[in-house]
Amino acid sequence: MKLCVFDFDSTLIDGETIDFLASAYGAGREVAAITQEAMEGGLDFFEALNRRVAMLKGMEVSRVKEICECLPMMNGAVECVATLKRKGLIVVILSGGFHDATDYVGKTLGVDATFANILHQKNGVLTGLVGGEMLFGNSKGAMLRRIQGLLKITPEETIAIGDGANDRAMFAHSGVSIAFCAKEILKREASAIVDTPDLRAVLPYIG
Repeated sequence: MKLCVFDFDSTLIDGETIDFLASAYGAGREVAAITQEAMEGGLDFFEALNRRVAMLKGMEVSRVKEICECLPMMNGAVECVATLKRKGLIVVILSGGFHDATDYVGKTLGVDATFANILHQKNGVLTGLVGGEMLFGNSKGAMLRRIQGLLKITPEETIAIGDGANDRAMFAHSGVSIAFCAKEILKREASAIVDTPDLRAVLPYIG
């Protein structure tokens, strides 16, 4: 195996970035309900993302940064990524979340690249709008194919690890697909299922 792509929220970190942000801004219950429905495949990802980000309009960017730099790491995340790097794999984060979080955590973990979305801001507060490279339900699959093409890596040489419905797109282009503490909709399309909330538990499936 040459490439491992990770989902971010509820995979590398223990929870959903947008839920942490919304909770701090007083919109936690409403946002969490939409997150749950989207991750179970009951709501279009693009629609769900825009609805949730709109609820963050007016939140101070400094507070966003503070929260994103204090997200709880998933058990075993540091050790798992370090092991993959020692084995010579390229490690990439593909997230429908936000660069504010993925870039900070990615640097901490020592991953090779992160792909996520951008929370638009003006005058130090969020505008309630979002843009970026991972806006749609199929974005992870499309980005993974681009990465594989650039690096000349085949799907058979690729591992994907995630938990939600939008991770199906990257599973479709991976030789090993691991559903990590995942929703049922993703488990049905995985080559391996890990229900132990510790990323070290995925290592036996990687070889």
